[in-house]
Amino acid sequence: MKKKRRSPLKVSLIRRDGRLMIEGLGAWYNYLSDPYHLLLTIPWSGFLALICLGYILANALFALAYILGGDGIENARPGNFLDAFFFSVQTMASIGYGAMYPSSTYAHILVTLESLVGLFGVTMATGLMFARFSRPTAKVIFSRVAIVTTFQGVPTLMFRTANKRRNLILEASLRVSLARDEITTEGDFLRRIYDLKLIRSQNPSFSLTWTAMHPIDSSSPLYGVSKEALAEDETTIIITLTGLDETVGQNIYAHHTFAAQDILWDMRFVDILAWTPNGDRYVDYSHFHEVKPL
Repeated sequence: MKKKRRSPLKVSLIRRDGRLMIEGLGAWYNYLSDPYHLLLTIPWSGFLALICLGYILANALFALAYILGGDGIENARPGNFLDAFFFSVQTMASIGYGAMYPSSTYAHILVTLESLVGLFGVTMATGLMFARFSRPTAKVIFSRVAIVTTFQGVPTLMFRTANKRRNLILEASLRVSLARDEITTEGDFLRRIYDLKLIRSQNPSFSLTWTAMHPIDSSSPLYGVSKEALAEDETTIIITLTGLDETVGQNIYAHHTFAAQDILWDMRFVDILAWTPNGDRYVDYSHFHEVKPL
């Protein structure tokens, strides 16, 4: 029996350690068709390795081209790859030590072409380097768990977030959504997303910590839902934080998710606000992730 070949566009949704995992995401996407995005998203080590590899490969190809042209480099050993390679490096970098120089029309044409290639190469590498450095990033942390506790007599979903930088995030905004599996009245499976309304979703100057609170009232998707039902429906809480970095004046983004197992019931966060003996207040981040029973 002929084995059926797995479709290359297949994306798997699996449950691992209580979390919904996606394997094969972007299977229909070819990264080689979008090199700019690839060079912006790969790690710095990979980016620098590609730049170095491209530089060495380009000089090696031009060195072979110089050798194929015969004795066209003055003061270079005929047919010597190293001499041709280092002459190519000097040409591409516009160093021009003067010890070796082109002595034939063929070599002059190659030097002209290589100078143009080097100009474009340096321009692109500089632009990519600047684009990677200039991308705004948010140094924001979220609590490892979310809790369901009582706040002013109402069951409330809470989690913490904090700004790790010393500057402010202006006009910070939190958006919280809930995603869970549902079966429609027609019997169709649906991964449905609900917006969770927060008591305060805007912060004009986010500098220290922020405790987000969603009241679980009759209008909440979590109303009447047990922790067992959250796990059964593979519920995920999705948080997006946006704001304006006051230092660079650009929008920054932060993202976090809580699986059903990350939501603790009948707990409260340990207070991180404390007072010194002289009456001054301070924030103790060592207890940022800690919770305790009600």
